[in-house]
Amino acid sequence: MADRSGQTFALPKKSNLIDDMFTTQEQRDDAKREKVVGIPLAEIDPFPEHPFQVKLDESMQAMAESVKAVGIQSPAIVRLKEDGRYELVSGHRRKMACEIAELTIMPCIVREFTRDEAIIAMVDANLQRETILPSEKAKSYKMRLEAMKRQGQRTDLTSRPVGEKWSVNQVSENVPDSARQIHRYIRLTDLIPEVLQLVDEGKIAMRPAVELSYLPAEAQAALIEAMESEECTPNHAQAIKMRKFAEEGRLDGNVLCSIMQEEKPNQAEQFKMPRERISKYFAPGTPAEKIQDTIIKALEYYRQREQQRERQRNDAR
Repeated sequence: MADRSGQTFALPKKSNLIDDMFTTQEQRDDAKREKVVGIPLAEIDPFPEHPFQVKLDESMQAMAESVKAVGIQSPAIVRLKEDGRYELVSGHRRKMACEIAELTIMPCIVREFTRDEAIIAMVDANLQRETILPSEKAKSYKMRLEAMKRQGQRTDLTSRPVGEKWSVNQVSENVPDSARQIHRYIRLTDLIPEVLQLVDEGKIAMRPAVELSYLPAEAQAALIEAMESEECTPNHAQAIKMRKFAEEGRLDGNVLCSIMQEEKPNQAEQFKMPRERISKYFAPGTPAEKIQDTIIKALEYYRQREQQRERQRNDAR
């Protein structure tokens, strides 16, 4: 079978009892060796709760153009499901590129994975990406940890290492991050989506984000409002203070605003204007950054006009 790029693949073959009766051991051993087979995209399902984003951006468009020209050079990894369909373990970006390139078949290697083996393989393969968001690492490390627990492997990644540390060290050897850093990433899964997005955008650093992960969801939601009101994000010391107040049951909106208003070390003096004074000039939901940019442009235009008027007045004298 050939796809639209001209590549030819063998179709996946499923062994049965009759085949086993009329084949030699050498033939059966050869059949068990991994081979690249062409599988229709329509028969491949995405990995459930895949934690890594697959975006239709410039990089994806470039990848699709390459796939259209020369095909997929590195086969995807799939596993056969009980319903006869295939589940994508590694190759979600390649599959999207094939779809954009209007190919109908993707080269794949079919492996016999259990659910937990597939999770671990999926995480390990995707952690090799050049750019990975904190939220992606957080969700993927948690999935990997839970899969290892179901497999009966000891690990204490969700708390500080105590007692035997060999299991934590073993896990950290197979991934780019240390056990301590893995612990931090897993803590991020307790952040509400709005706060986690700020971590992905680099507006909240890892250390304060970990402290904020201990706040109840309602307190995190109130924090979002406080950050929007004060137009700033908490540093590590402020996040620690918020966690302490939360543990004492004394954290509310007023306390959050009070903490956010504290002057940070080396903080530059800021000019603040009540939002209601300028709200009529902007559509509801306009980001604060866009409002600031618009005001700066308006002030620049105003200054240019004043300078022009001053020159006209001087010329008239």
